[in-house]
Amino acid sequence: MLESSSSSSASRSGQGQSAKNQAGAASAPGGGGGRGGPVARLNPADLKQVKLHPVKPARIAALFKPHKLTIAIVALLISAASVIGLAQPFLIRAIIDDALPQQDTALLAWLAGGLVAVAAATAAIGVIQTWMATKMGQKVMHTLRTRLFTHLQAQSLGFFTRTRSGEVQSRLTNDIAGMQSVVTSTATSVASNLTTAVATAIAMAALSWRMSLLSLVVLPPAIWLSRKVALMRRDVTSARQAELAGMYTQIEEGLSVSGIRLAKTLGTTGRDVERFAGSSHRLVDLEMRSQLAGRWRMATMGIVFAAIPAVIYLAAGFPATSGGMTIGTLVAFTALQGAIFRPIMGLLNVGVQWVTAMALFSRIFEYLDMDPEIKAPANPTTLDPESVQGRVRFGGVSFAYRGGADVLRGIDLELAPGTATAIVGPTGSGKSTLGSLLPRLHDPSRGSITIDGIDIRELAPETLNRIVGVVSQETYLVHASIRENLLLADPGADDATLWKALASAQIADLVAGLPEGLDTLVGARGHRFSGGEQQRLAIARTILRNPKVLVLDEATSALDNTTEALVQQALDLLAVGRTTLTIAHRLSTVEGADQLVVLEAGRIVERGLPATLRENDGPYARLVAAREEKVTELVP
Repeated sequence: MLESSSSSSASRSGQGQSAKNQAGAASAPGGGGGRGGPVARLNPADLKQVKLHPVKPARIAALFKPHKLTIAIVALLISAASVIGLAQPFLIRAIIDDALPQQDTALLAWLAGGLVAVAAATAAIGVIQTWMATKMGQKVMHTLRTRLFTHLQAQSLGFFTRTRSGEVQSRLTNDIAGMQSVVTSTATSVASNLTTAVATAIAMAALSWRMSLLSLVVLPPAIWLSRKVALMRRDVTSARQAELAGMYTQIEEGLSVSGIRLAKTLGTTGRDVERFAGSSHRLVDLEMRSQLAGRWRMATMGIVFAAIPAVIYLAAGFPATSGGMTIGTLVAFTALQGAIFRPIMGLLNVGVQWVTAMALFSRIFEYLDMDPEIKAPANPTTLDPESVQGRVRFGGVSFAYRGGADVLRGIDLELAPGTATAIVGPTGSGKSTLGSLLPRLHDPSRGSITIDGIDIRELAPETLNRIVGVVSQETYLVHASIRENLLLADPGADDATLWKALASAQIADLVAGLPEGLDTLVGARGHRFSGGEQQRLAIARTILRNPKVLVLDEATSALDNTTEALVQQALDLLAVGRTTLTIAHRLSTVEGADQLVVLEAGRIVERGLPATLRENDGPYARLVAAREEKVTELVP
């Protein structure tokens, strides 16, 4: 029987505290409790990722090697907080068994102060530990994020054409963010749960080894039932997240500038609304299921949680099991027994958390381990861009996309300094591919490309970018002001230089007429301006780079005749004094070329002056005839 006969209010207080602790442990975030607390569940995709691209623990450890001291201090702080926190039940026992029955106000004041001191100490340690762990995690994430972004920028254009942009963005943002959670939360949570569980078990045994044995019987079913409910809810939550992802995709695609334009021109707005409404309706159902998932099981758990302290109180009433336990010891024991539930649930998730962490690291390292197809030279050749003459030579150049047949075959071509060379040919002949090799968007499979006798693969990327400028059909303007878009080419340019470049691109008057002038936002992908205006802004940006070699990749093919004339005038001014390679779609744009090259099936089949080739009965003459015949058919 109990040695003390303190008031029943103390007993009720202990029971209420126990019930509160039990419920709190069940619902605590991160504890995997039965009242909706998240429980980790193994994702088959994570297992597959780890299997396909395994990660050595030593490689992960290397990321944290510079932070060994911080890790040691955080571990000590976690252990200290767990041990200090265990003093609270013992202080409560002393209050109930000693201070209150004896009406020792001095002792009561010290014990009550001790409770506050324990809470303050654990809180202060928690703040310091969180600050140190978060700072360390942020440093590691910064290193990984920067390394990954830098490495991805070094990849060839082929990598980005083969890989979905969303996948790249996901690894750079979502996976890094997930790893941040692993570093700053999961790792410290595992350490905290382990130390808390061990220390609590020791304290329970110290208070009553008999009651500790009883807890070994009642805790497992409660933990099993809690996980069962949490996993049930987790499945519904996963379905809800998938539906939310689909809805976000609809919003992103349907409410973008391009999406709205497509919907209005195709007349799909009604269907889009129906599809969105259907997704929203499914979310309502999933949300209801998520809130109500396992409600009957949770009711059963409530009974189990109430039964656990009841069994302990019952056992405390029998001499064979109580061992002369005092009321204070009983209250302290029930508090500890309730507190041990959460760390045990957390430790049950360690295996899943480890696989999840390894999958995240695997996805990041998979990209970091990719060998760039376009490699910067280890010892680049020094070449002053200002002194470049601009003599370009393609020597025996062949090229094939990964896993495909040759798109270019044995290209031998020389571009004299300051001359204009036009490349024409039917669709699929390799024109744009040839143009992409000069700025090293791709590297030849065989052969070489030289500028002033220097292989472009021997030049540093920054040097080549200053020598070779590109104006393509697909103009890209960032969602910023005109000024910011122009300064991408020359960050140090003043306003006078910017206006001069705009004037050369035949668009200065238009920009000057805008209310905000150079500070006008161009809009998403430049949609604030027409296609021709975007092209001329891009030309102005290229002018600021002042390249000695210029690649014009079908820069006017998508424009109407009036706009084409304005853009072509800007291009003509841009090409003055530069070695120009023009990829031509419209044959009317090649008449002024110093050299005309005709491609068919990746080979040069004809070259010479445009007028000469037009008079010959060759491939170019047939292209001209076919184009004129097509125009005649279009004219009524």
